[in-house]
Amino acid sequence: MAVKWTGGHSFPILCLNASKEGLVASGAEGGDLTAWGEDGTLLGHTRFPGADDVTSVLFSPSCPTKLYASHGETISILDVRSLKGSLDHFHVNEEEINCLSLNQTENLLASADDSGAIKILDLENKKVSRSLKRHSNICSSVAFRPQRPQSLVSCGLDMQVMLWSLQKARPLWITNLQEDETEEMEGPQSPGQLLNPALAHSISVASCGNIFSCGAEDGKVRIFRVMGVKCEQELGFKGHTLGVSQVCFLPESYLLLTGGNDGKIMLWDASSEIEKKQKSPTKHTHRKKPKKGACTKQDGNTNASVIDEEEHGKILPKLNIEHGEKVNWLLGTNIKGHQNILIADQTSCISVYPLNEF
Repeated sequence: MAVKWTGGHSFPILCLNASKEGLVASGAEGGDLTAWGEDGTLLGHTRFPGADDVTSVLFSPSCPTKLYASHGETISILDVRSLKGSLDHFHVNEEEINCLSLNQTENLLASADDSGAIKILDLENKKVSRSLKRHSNICSSVAFRPQRPQSLVSCGLDMQVMLWSLQKARPLWITNLQEDETEEMEGPQSPGQLLNPALAHSISVASCGNIFSCGAEDGKVRIFRVMGVKCEQELGFKGHTLGVSQVCFLPESYLLLTGGNDGKIMLWDASSEIEKKQKSPTKHTHRKKPKKGACTKQDGNTNASVIDEEEHGKILPKLNIEHGEKVNWLLGTNIKGHQNILIADQTSCISVYPLNEF
């Protein structure tokens, strides 16, 4: 059973982040921002003027009391010890921001918005250093790559995933998830594919900086490897019966948390497959149409994964939690020496699940 953190919000929580010191921040609909202690005690609360939804929160790794928050088209920098006033704020996006990401050297902040643009804010000079415009629809998620402060990945509702280098204004590499899926199937699209197109919702980069995952509306999780100036899909697997709203690599591992619109939370271990590919790299070719029976779907079952076994071997979730609410945000974090999953959903409370056995 989950422990519930309550009393911090009146509306659904949209985003979460945790500091190295164990502090947690949550942003919600209606402009609410709340800070929590690691035991779920309320430390502070503020409501931004204009009551725009708080869509992304981010602690500074080097200064754990510094917090970045996006609300509407604005980015605010706050001191978590006193949330009532902003230390600074920036209005650099033209439409609502969906996601923030800080690079490892903490001099650049990326903000992805509804126009499809990604603004790169130079925090030292307090101005936009780059405006990355290639997504043709909402850019839902952006993430700087660890150990590579000039490189980032993004995904959007145009079904595209992109690799960027800040030395260039154009992406180094682009893939369209729907087109790739159609090519792999080598046949007409099923009604399910048409009803659930591969709109990309969430992206997460592993600590190594070369492996990243993407969750999409078609219920599939895809894992990519960065190979210089391009990427290759390493894995593709399906455990959620509806869209994958959140993906999150746990620190220093290839353990991947996923959350879905089906109300499920899953933990996957991709390490053996990733390491296998690393040891024996093969030339990327389009897959042949899978044989009948290679993919099975058992509704309501823990093992409801749809997996291309010919290509990837069988990957099953190590953990499957029936949370029961659509997942808005999930986070793996260490609380009092123990690994936990923090979940934001359609309610106004945070759910905390222990991950002690992993």
